[in-house]
Amino acid sequence: MKGIRTLAMASAMTALLVGGAVAGTLDTVKEKGYVNTGVSGKVIGFSSPDAKGEWTGLDVEFGRAVAAAIFNDPTKVRFTPVAFKEAFTALQSGEIDILARNTTWTYQRDTKLGLEFVGTIFYDGQGFMVKKSLGVKSAAELNGASVCTQAGTTTELNVSDYFVSKGMTYKPVVYESADEATVIYDSGRCDVYTTDTSGLAARRSTLGNPKDHLILPEIISKEPLGPAVRQGDQQWSDIVRWVLFALINAEELGITSKNVDEMMKSTNPAIQRFLGIDANYGEYMGLTADWAYRIIKHVGNYGEMYERNVGPATSLGLERGVNALWTKGGLMYAPPIR
Repeated sequence: MKGIRTLAMASAMTALLVGGAVAGTLDTVKEKGYVNTGVSGKVIGFSSPDAKGEWTGLDVEFGRAVAAAIFNDPTKVRFTPVAFKEAFTALQSGEIDILARNTTWTYQRDTKLGLEFVGTIFYDGQGFMVKKSLGVKSAAELNGASVCTQAGTTTELNVSDYFVSKGMTYKPVVYESADEATVIYDSGRCDVYTTDTSGLAARRSTLGNPKDHLILPEIISKEPLGPAVRQGDQQWSDIVRWVLFALINAEELGITSKNVDEMMKSTNPAIQRFLGIDANYGEYMGLTADWAYRIIKHVGNYGEMYERNVGPATSLGLERGVNALWTKGGLMYAPPIR
């Protein structure tokens, strides 16, 4: 009897904990009717408003994917531009529900700030951009150069590490915002602009004469960019994490926004599980059985998002590279839904 009573108490405690999680961010989001997603708002290809004021970008579409999973409506999301120095505080304070802002997943950010990174949406690395007129073809030729960068970022630390490790010197030209650093670089007040290579491609597309600028081949750091949530709400972190995994798994399974309805007829067990045909996997997160179907129907899979926002046909012109699926030589790999 004691064993049965102990088991019953444990079950009650589990239910209480689950109930507490349910009463967390998901309920708050449902009550207000939208997901508040913190974004940069100024990085083409990741988060920026177009000429009509419509939000576009990889991070933007991720926010829509979360809204689709919860509400079956990708428009039930609001995008809050947050400056880098305010981004973590905005998430910690509850001002935003998700931070999806070209943010590098690092040890201190994941353990010290009360945040939880749910995965990597874009594998990046820091690089250098120079004017072609400078005649530089390699970062090894940058000894003594003046380098524009943004204050308080991993970028600022990485460039210092790089020059020290190579036995070279440089003149740091540090500014509070990426916008300011870009203007200073374009005006010729520094020789080099450094940030993540995706950011370099985005910034180059905004310059007066993009073709006059060269992104050097060296990559000097690892920059896994990914969405983050507050620590302490396991249900919410599970939801945001598995939305990302669903986007990746859908591409691997060949499920797209165009064929997802046809795929409902598939006899492939993995596809049936993904689309919620043979079991309600969504209930474990407080969602419906068709949560993953909703994501792909409204937003598409990871590959579709990539091609629309940062792929070869866009102004950024980025090949998949390490952001290809693991089955195609890249790093994109997601745990299975089963």
